[in-house]
Amino acid sequence: MARIDIRGVLIPNDYKLFYDWFEEDSTCPRDVQKVLDALVDGDDLDVYINSPGGVIDVGSEIYALLRQASAKCNLKIHIVGEACSAASVAAMAGYSEMAPTALMMVHCVSSGVQGNHNDMEHMAEVLRTADRAMCTAYTEKTGMSEAEVLDMMEHETWLTAQQAKDRGLVDAVMFEKTEEEEIPLVAGPLFRLPTKEQMEQVRKLAGLQEEDSSSTAVLSQKIQRRLDLMSKPKLNMVP
Repeated sequence: MARIDIRGVLIPNDYKLFYDWFEEDSTCPRDVQKVLDALVDGDDLDVYINSPGGVIDVGSEIYALLRQASAKCNLKIHIVGEACSAASVAAMAGYSEMAPTALMMVHCVSSGVQGNHNDMEHMAEVLRTADRAMCTAYTEKTGMSEAEVLDMMEHETWLTAQQAKDRGLVDAVMFEKTEEEEIPLVAGPLFRLPTKEQMEQVRKLAGLQEEDSSSTAVLSQKIQRRLDLMSKPKLNMVP
């Protein structure tokens, strides 16, 4: 079994030294790749996410790495704190569950730009394109339309575990109890009459002799009375 922790901000590989120096939580694609390189086909891979997000192309790269890994291992994603922004994109890579106390947030891509009006207008189009690219991770996971996802991103949507499950962004809520399967009611009896061979086996198990016709008759009467009781329709099959 292998484990990947996606904690803290999502950063490019060359920023990792800075965050490690200050002992701040961070995750870069190289952290993920190191674990994946040691995987063997069929391994279990658990990914734990508690991240506010970060650089969007890092979230995209981690998403792609996990999607590729899911083809050869048993991938399961656990959202234990928060999966926000770019981290929510990475969380779409496979089967996932979310702690009932955790949060997910999706929003539009943002950036900083300076320059004249042409630069601003160009960046606006770049951001719209980035939004459409990122929303594919959500649409493939949930089956939602692009318009639905983009609307969710436009409003910076925060989701509880149950809300995320209802929208298909996660597959399960951690520690959630599954309802016991109910036994359906039927119109007729839930049994078949025993065969003659089965009846004969019962007689033999009861220690009766074939020649003892009187004992056999008594046993047959008892068995028939039990079958008559069993054949009465039952309204509730739950003990």
